[in-house]
Amino acid sequence: MSDRPTPEPIRDLPRLDVEAGTPGPPGTLSRRDALRLLAISAAAPALISGCGPDEAAEGAAHHAAARARGAVAPAVGAEPGFFTAHEFDTVRLLADTILPADDRGPSAAEVGVPEFIDFLMTDDELRGDMEERQTAMRGGLGWLDAQCRRAHGEPFVRCSDAQRRAMLDRIAYPDDAAPADAPGVRFFNRFRDYTAAGYFSSPQGMDDLGYVGNAAQAQWTGCPDEANAWAARTV
Repeated sequence: MSDRPTPEPIRDLPRLDVEAGTPGPPGTLSRRDALRLLAISAAAPALISGCGPDEAAEGAAHHAAARARGAVAPAVGAEPGFFTAHEFDTVRLLADTILPADDRGPSAAEVGVPEFIDFLMTDDELRGDMEERQTAMRGGLGWLDAQCRRAHGEPFVRCSDAQRRAMLDRIAYPDDAAPADAPGVRFFNRFRDYTAAGYFSSPQGMDDLGYVGNAAQAQWTGCPDEANAWAARTV
């Protein structure tokens, strides 16, 4: 195991004024690219050293290793082992709102991110307290529904797209969030980590990353410019 300190995952993504996959003004990132970099920063230490910053990174490494071995991994369309039917509908919709389909690839739900998150809730081989993970997830989904019912009279899945996005805007940017929304901020940050880790440990996500596996490289050309630019903005 490496003695280097494990970096924390990037929690607060930049404001995304363009749709996923659509080029924006210089210096902006699409939603997919921002989540791609978040996944790299969170999951790379787990993939390299086996020691990740949290259960999302560890779960992504475990998930990717299971796929590489040909072992059973959560399949798209599998029945959830933890979530209720209503909760799973919310998880699917929330994951697809965070990472929708675009011209570069399918949506989070299409590659099995909801099933991956359900796997994280029920796999007792992951470090940490499984009961704490479950309580935080179920409590966060309940908080989201309660806030939507208070504002619009409906749970999250039955709100309009504009209403759902307005709700998520309240909790997606920690520096701007109201103190009363702190539980939602904590939930959404963790859920976003799960979504990024699940997507980019899937075959489609690995293709998006350009991951080629254990292949010899003729030469090392250094860290990509986009990753250096991201690191400079987040220091």
